Amino acid sequence: MTQSNSKPKQSFAPQISVPATYMRGGTSKGTFFKLSDLPERCQEAGQARDNFLLRVIGSPDPYGKQIDGLGNGSSSTSKTVILSEPSSDDHDVTYLFGQVNIAKPMIDWGGNCGNLTAAVGACAINMGLVAADRIPTNGICAVRIWQENIGKTIIAHVPVYTDEHQNVQVQETGDFELDGVTFPAAEVKIEFIDPVDATSDMFPTGNLVDDFDVPNCGLSADSVKATFINAGIPTVFLKAEDLGLTGTELQSDINSNADLLTKFETIRALGGVAMGLFKDVSEAQASQHIPKLAWVAPAQSYTASSGKTVNADDIDLVVRAMSMGQLHHAMMGTAAVAIAAAATTQGTLVNQAAAGAGQSTKQLSEVRFGHPSGTLLVGGKTEQVDGRWQAKKVSMSRSARRIMVGEVFVPADAF
Repeated sequence: MTQSNSKPKQSFAPQISVPATYMRGGTSKGTFFKLSDLPERCQEAGQARDNFLLRVIGSPDPYGKQIDGLGNGSSSTSKTVILSEPSSDDHDVTYLFGQVNIAKPMIDWGGNCGNLTAAVGACAINMGLVAADRIPTNGICAVRIWQENIGKTIIAHVPVYTDEHQNVQVQETGDFELDGVTFPAAEVKIEFIDPVDATSDMFPTGNLVDDFDVPNCGLSADSVKATFINAGIPTVFLKAEDLGLTGTELQSDINSNADLLTKFETIRALGGVAMGLFKDVSEAQASQHIPKLAWVAPAQSYTASSGKTVNADDIDLVVRAMSMGQLHHAMMGTAAVAIAAAATTQGTLVNQAAAGAGQSTKQLSEVRFGHPSGTLLVGGKTEQVDGRWQAKKVSMSRSARRIMVGEVFVPADAF
């Protein structure tokens, strides 16, 4: 019997553990951290923080599955949130969002996640970031959120109750149903206050509808109509028919079509240049999170991804939107803000699609739109001040739920 020579074992860095909360917010999931719980070198923005969060989520992953992290291989679940004490008394919590790229070592800090916003208020209460005297014993706690990425105030109306031990708890279960989410939960109403700076243009080109040059994109024409809007998140709205689509597409119709995805990415990059987000289309590669590309069409019946029928009579229009290079399975919360602001501004492509048969435009205060998973009702109030359009408030209802509270483990040499 031959005995192999023993060799000393190689020394590897141990894992470290960091407190974390895994939550669903709207139709997204993310890993939430309290800033003070992060490793010291990750408490400031920079490469160490990015590397830490990339390892938590399991990116970059050439297999696209994020098996070795908390991401689930989709843009809706490849998300991180850092909550911290507010810098002023008129807010309860500061919310920083990072969209983690699945295949690349990159985190986009350029925008907000409207879906996870629904979870921020509840998580802030549970983390002890909301002052006790701001939380009622029963009813609704209006959590004032400072969204650090975009410098905006958001109000999350979080239901709370007092349990049998006289402790105030977040109400997470309920009967509110959100299309794109399998199980019902408690309703969380979200208000986006002044989603566009008074000094900024909600329509960055100055027009409600533009002639958008899209040469060499394989469309039937080299110029199409577009609405460019910066509300919630910078978004490019096109007509579905100009893309050769119907507006009733599901993920299976889009996400496996490599040629179509390449075409969409080119159009998105051109849109970013038209909105002044990029100087050149090449810069779009470093900013996958913004702008969003979406297409609209008048109300029509279709079968949602769940198999249920969405009836044309129950909606005002249909909308589909791309997120991180893929058709979103429902609708991003920030894109829903853009839809609400555009739909309630008479004359945009979104408003035109929602106007109804026989009408080119219509004054609206709310719309229900159809998306791949079902429908969503959003409201908005826009007005023109000194010749400039402003969105005063946009609202929608979402839900949120804790899935796991504990510790996440990361190799100490990963960051």
